[in-house]
Amino acid sequence: MSVADAQTSTDSLGGGNVPEHVAIIMDGNGRWAKDRSKPRHAGHRAGVAPVRKIVEHAARRGVSYLTLFAFSSENWQRPRVEVSKLMGLFVEALQRELNSLHRNNVKLKFIGARERLQNRLCKKIEAAEAKTEGNSGLTLIVAVAYGGRWDMVNAARQLAECVAKGDLKADEIGESHFSQALALGGVPDPDLLIRTGGERRISNFLLWNLAYAELYFSDCLWPDFGEDEFDDAMAFYASRQRRYGNTEKQLGIA
Repeated sequence: MSVADAQTSTDSLGGGNVPEHVAIIMDGNGRWAKDRSKPRHAGHRAGVAPVRKIVEHAARRGVSYLTLFAFSSENWQRPRVEVSKLMGLFVEALQRELNSLHRNNVKLKFIGARERLQNRLCKKIEAAEAKTEGNSGLTLIVAVAYGGRWDMVNAARQLAECVAKGDLKADEIGESHFSQALALGGVPDPDLLIRTGGERRISNFLLWNLAYAELYFSDCLWPDFGEDEFDDAMAFYASRQRRYGNTEKQLGIA
């Protein structure tokens, strides 16, 4: 099936092949800035506009959950000036976009090690989550100071504490317990992962939750990623057979 055919299939099904949950690794801001002889923070600032466009477009396309990888556990190793500017940009973007997101019925959720964030940013995050808690449209999940290994270790600690307290027996722990203890507990696993910027890896992002996600890699740098590029990823998803370990015959598609 060609990309064009996949897009037609998606549209003709009235959203039947639209992923419920899309996750995006927004990569390429630094290279975008370097290509234009600008400092790295200029690329991060340029990357704010496509976030707004993609959130709006994903909602129009019928996506229920959109998770954006904004700042990883490993990003703390970057130069202090760059990290400081990134934190300031998060605060600024929250202040500017929150009312618009709320008007458009978007529910905001943040995942990651909040204890590592500046107190000012934590307060903005808590206020944004509280303000949009009752919204019933697209759920926008922003991963800040997040890492997949951190997430899994944190979940293991929570379950260990439950066992120590006698609330749970070790031999009772199953995949559902572990999934619920993760940062995305209660949220459907991503159906589609999009990574921009040309790299072909998941970089410690949602390691447990991406087990059966379709992976789409785009050479487009994040500041240049728009509606057409998002639709290309959606067309790719529509062309996939999601078998979850079953055969085509088992699923009746042989």
